[in-house]
Amino acid sequence: MSNYHIKHLEEYFQVYRKSIENPESFWEEIAEEHFIWRKKWNKVLAWDFSQPKVTWFEGAQLNITENCIDRHLATRGNKTAILFEPNNPNEPAEHISYKQLYDRVNKFANVLKDEGINKGDRVCIYLPMIPELAIAVLACARIGAIHSVVFAGFSSNALATRINDSDCKMVITSDGSFRGAKIIDLKSIVDEALESCDGVSTVLVVKRTQCEIQLKEARDKWLQPLLDMASPERIAEVMDAEDPLFILYTSGSTGMPKGMVHTAAGYMVYTAYSFKNAFQYREDDIYWCTADIGWITGHSYIVYGPLANGATTVMFEGVPSYPDFGRFWQIVQKHKVNQFYTAPTAIRALAKQGLDMVEKYDLSSIKVLGSVGEPINEEAWHWYNDNIGKKNAPIIDSWWQTETGGIMISPIPYVTPTKPTYATLPFPGIQPCLMDEDNNELIGNRVNGRLCIKFPWPSMARTIWGNHQRYKETYFSSFQDMYFTGDGALRDEVGYYRITGRVDDVIIVSGHNLGTAPIEDAVNEHPAVAESAIVGFPHDVKGNALYGYVILKDSGESRNQINLRKEINQIITEHIGPIAKLDKIQFTEGLPKTRSGKIMRRILRKIAHKKTTDLGDTSTLLNPEIVESIIKGSVDF
Repeated sequence: MSNYHIKHLEEYFQVYRKSIENPESFWEEIAEEHFIWRKKWNKVLAWDFSQPKVTWFEGAQLNITENCIDRHLATRGNKTAILFEPNNPNEPAEHISYKQLYDRVNKFANVLKDEGINKGDRVCIYLPMIPELAIAVLACARIGAIHSVVFAGFSSNALATRINDSDCKMVITSDGSFRGAKIIDLKSIVDEALESCDGVSTVLVVKRTQCEIQLKEARDKWLQPLLDMASPERIAEVMDAEDPLFILYTSGSTGMPKGMVHTAAGYMVYTAYSFKNAFQYREDDIYWCTADIGWITGHSYIVYGPLANGATTVMFEGVPSYPDFGRFWQIVQKHKVNQFYTAPTAIRALAKQGLDMVEKYDLSSIKVLGSVGEPINEEAWHWYNDNIGKKNAPIIDSWWQTETGGIMISPIPYVTPTKPTYATLPFPGIQPCLMDEDNNELIGNRVNGRLCIKFPWPSMARTIWGNHQRYKETYFSSFQDMYFTGDGALRDEVGYYRITGRVDDVIIVSGHNLGTAPIEDAVNEHPAVAESAIVGFPHDVKGNALYGYVILKDSGESRNQINLRKEINQIITEHIGPIAKLDKIQFTEGLPKTRSGKIMRRILRKIAHKKTTDLGDTSTLLNPEIVESIIKGSVDF
């Protein structure tokens, strides 16, 4: 029985049992049989969640790019590794073979070395979804530099924060990006960010949109001429198993984004293993994840997981609505896509367009559908199942996080019976549990609690860059000797898990985790604003949208509400990015607070949800009368 490719439910239970009873031998067998190592490990696992410290495959040496590229050359050299589909449907797709990828990654790696980048240096990548983004990521890994990809929709302020936090020496960007009918000037966003980043000495610029841009002398260089001169040979740097591979930032419920650090060996083993099983990938399949590489989904399931399995992975530059809402399905038909992995937000937006956009395309190639970013609601699940999968392609509703590195709880297609809105069963090696608030584990089924993981898994983040104490406090202090996910969940009568949402002040909007504190900080910078509180409310496309309660310094200022709302959202766009804009802004005289001054967000959430009949006991508030006033003001929306 192979642990590596699970094909039946009975086999899943056997493999799962084995992975729990003896995790070390389970992961050792997978690591030994399916990857190439420069040196074998001395010890599979050492861990202590009280520190917290976790090491996998200690003493082993490897380079992840040898496993993603080099080892495929003999058998798959001419196979398409990356299939690039541009924003403009009239621009031809680009098929990059494993051999071509090898040459391009080596050339890029040589350019990085020539520009003074060495093992352990941090490189910020701020690029659109073009092949150079994946190649830059792999080139960093090739030479042991630590990549920090920042989603190219973030503002200059958000970019600068991330560059400074990890002390990047270089930024890789492009002149601009195509996004539907729009052209975005990425280079000027980088220029603005770098005004407050002293550590960056080099900016490499990819030519994509042919926009007029300014090159700063001695700092900025066009990438292509450097690649043209570079050698296509580069021996991969030998990395220790626990050397950092990348830093990726995720929103915290307070202040600064958290730079999650993922390391080379464990991340490789788990993303490859989970990719193979979550998508039941077969040799000649065409696999497409619609995410951006700026998020963990793109790292794990566009780049590293698929390439470690020798897969063909599609990279799409554009958006689902351009030139019309049939674009996804046109690409599925064009490339005969077999596995299609997207977010509930996209599914809901496409479902609103009616079926004529779907029915003109042949989707019969699809074998597996996936959903990622947030739990998929039942209505969207049925639309996706009925109209895209034609009830023949199982939906994997995958739960995982930036911090986990790979899919943790998910159906395995054709193995696990699916159930709408349920992530179903844990992957082999993952030991979830539900806890009550008193640190007691909830045993048995039909229980609802806080989702924790009891035992380490290979792809877990090892720390927060430069702040291990915050890592400990955020993930390992709520429940003793457990990783706390920050999510609530329930377990049904057969043991299936359903994720019920965040239990902290992080709101998932269109699949993006947005901490409320940084958005409130931005709102409060408006000269007219005294204080603000932000909560989520249900939205039929985004899943959740953001609702801002705003107190003005001078209540007379609310006369010009339309302009104020625009200005507040403009500040948010500048500080964080357009993804964090508020859908609703209610001006109010005050906020409900406890006697210690804490804002009672629970009450604000219920008002935003229009559930004003069950607000609980408000008599203990410092200002109970404000609640009625807020409810009256909310009627306008």
